Amino acid sequence: MSTQTATPDAPPAPTPRTGTGRRPSPPPARRTRGLTSRVMVNGVLAVVAVYTLMPLTWLLIAATKNYRDLFATNPFSLGDFHLLSNLDALFAYNDGLYGRWLLNSLLYTLVAAVLSTLVSVACGYAFDKYAFRGKEKLFGVVLVGVLIPSTVVQLPLYLMASRLGLVDTYWAVLIPSLVNPFGVYLARVFSEGYVPGEVLEAARVDGAGELQTFTKVALPMLAPGFVTIFLFSFTANWNNFYGALMMLNDERLYPVNLGLFMWNQNVYQQPELYPLVIIGSLVAVVPLIVAFLCLQRFWRSGLTAGAVK
Repeated sequence: MSTQTATPDAPPAPTPRTGTGRRPSPPPARRTRGLTSRVMVNGVLAVVAVYTLMPLTWLLIAATKNYRDLFATNPFSLGDFHLLSNLDALFAYNDGLYGRWLLNSLLYTLVAAVLSTLVSVACGYAFDKYAFRGKEKLFGVVLVGVLIPSTVVQLPLYLMASRLGLVDTYWAVLIPSLVNPFGVYLARVFSEGYVPGEVLEAARVDGAGELQTFTKVALPMLAPGFVTIFLFSFTANWNNFYGALMMLNDERLYPVNLGLFMWNQNVYQQPELYPLVIIGSLVAVVPLIVAFLCLQRFWRSGLTAGAVK
């Protein structure tokens, strides 16, 4: 008697594909909706870009014109090139008063931004890593400070500075700028994401104190957050107009934005100030651009610096 060997089941036949071997294309209605959505989004972005760049474009063009061309030519057309002569007139006017305003702004901004960022990072780190009585309630007070506009507290700050004899001094602008509730909030968020508790415990086991643990271990991990808070603080302090307006009377102590405002108030009595206000506004934008260009690589890099190795 012969025996038959059972043959295994044959694998299922492959599903036939289209003639080109590709997946079938989406239906025409879906392609039309996708194309319409992209066109609408790109159109909105183009409108926003034009709206954002038009004032800056006008400022760049107007800064190259003299007083006659500012009113005799189209706002977006070029006249005779007077940019260098305008810059020379700007820094020579009134014994170089604009240069003093620019230095004042750099002093107010850099000192306040560095110190307020250090304070914010330290406070955010403490709120995240330490447990103490009333911690969440105190942090709630910080969040309330984020919600309150800075202009609301300027009058109480002025009264306090007047009582202490600080009005019309550098301290009247510097000291209020050291408080940054939004920076404290951001610092706590960065500390939660970038500083693992295991790393801090390992540093303490190795004999590091709390201050050394913060400066040597946690602070390098918080570098992206530090730069982010610094840029926010730098921009806010550079644009701090109302605080300086309330606190300062001596024009030699003005920051550049307040000085340009005062010049602009007098253009009807002194028309020669109009080109100076324009070229001065252009120069006042340059430090912000330089700060962002120089710090953006530190801001964007090291986003995984807090990973546990």
